[in-house]
Amino acid sequence: MRSEPGGSSGGVTGRLPWVLVLPALAGIAFLTLPLAGLLVRAPWSTLAERLGEPQVLEALRLSLVTATVATLVCLLLGVPLAWLLARVAFPGRRLVRALVTVPLVLPPVVGGVALLLVLGRRGLVGEWLEATFGVTLPFTTAGVVVAEAFVAMPFLVISVEGALRAADLRLEEAAATLGASRWIVFRRVTLPLIAPGVVAGAVLCWARALGEFGATITFAGNFPGRTQTMPLAVYLALETEPEAAIVLSLVLLTVSVVILACLRDRWVSAP
Repeated sequence: MRSEPGGSSGGVTGRLPWVLVLPALAGIAFLTLPLAGLLVRAPWSTLAERLGEPQVLEALRLSLVTATVATLVCLLLGVPLAWLLARVAFPGRRLVRALVTVPLVLPPVVGGVALLLVLGRRGLVGEWLEATFGVTLPFTTAGVVVAEAFVAMPFLVISVEGALRAADLRLEEAAATLGASRWIVFRRVTLPLIAPGVVAGAVLCWARALGEFGATITFAGNFPGRTQTMPLAVYLALETEPEAAIVLSLVLLTVSVVILACLRDRWVSAP
């Protein structure tokens, strides 16, 4: 009996094709052994004590606060941006979409340099901000939020845009025919329809912001208590206290696993 296309049997019976299985097993080992090494070398006997160290708690607090604020900024700007890309046909839309997703592939350090050139004290916008409002972003906690939002927002925009394109337009059109304004339609019809996509995008955005390193250290620096987030603390601890770096890495690994578990049905489950 033939198996159905896309079925659990894979569509082909017989012996396993070892020419494919062996590289697949090597790939699994390549991706999981470093994580296993982290778990094996973790200082489990002193884990609680090290998690209670002031520098660890400060880095954790700063990371949670800045990642949360960066996610709120991304929601405020990214949801309308995704709606614009999904619902409005305008000249250059493809170019705008490409520019919006550039941070996904741009090396984070390059992103940090770009932020410095625009928002630095002598930057295109930063000089005006300092002269007019006395606002300085580089090497501040606000600079950390800016750097994290810059690299994380594309994750939210892509998720929300996909949800908007999959939503049933007939419901929005029905609301519009009943006299609802565009804002009412968006708030009362569109947002509830795309809520799962917004939540998934926000969670991915938050996780990306929490793990951001390159743009943060370039644009905001590495000052304990002010700009030193957990990834930066891991980098610094590797030079002086490797066990502390392992503990911080375990925290970030735990967060990553929890995020994937929460989004399993949307992102990594098989059909």
